[in-house]
Amino acid sequence: MKNTIIVVADSTRARIFTVDSAHSPLNEIETMAHPEGRLHDRDMTSDLPGKDAGGDGSGGHAYQSKTDPKQHELAEFAKRVADHLNSARTANKLSNLLLVAEPSFLGELRTHLSSATSEKVVFELDKNLTHHNPEDIRKHLPEFLTH
Repeated sequence: MKNTIIVVADSTRARIFTVDSAHSPLNEIETMAHPEGRLHDRDMTSDLPGKDAGGDGSGGHAYQSKTDPKQHELAEFAKRVADHLNSARTANKLSNLLLVAEPSFLGELRTHLSSATSEKVVFELDKNLTHHNPEDIRKHLPEFLTH
């Protein structure tokens, strides 16, 4: 069971747990923080978009950001968490993976997991439980953590 990893995450925090046996409590082994996910859009970007003077004499226009700053930060953190999980799998430290995450973060996390790591996912729950204690998180997981 040591190779069963449970990730509980949202856009600002990922808590990583293991379990010793099918009925044992969760052991938190790591916390990954992403404080940038808490920033407001106005704190992530400048007040005004960049401007182009229009070198051909056609006049200037403002550049629009193609990606929402909050979405960009969410994607960056999801990639970081996925890279961590992908590395655990390649190091043979991951045989079963359970994902519990805020819905938009869960979707983004899925896109960054390698196909080999995705095959290790045995349970998903689209719920934000990052601020819950391990006993409460355990109640949301399958009774037996083996698949």
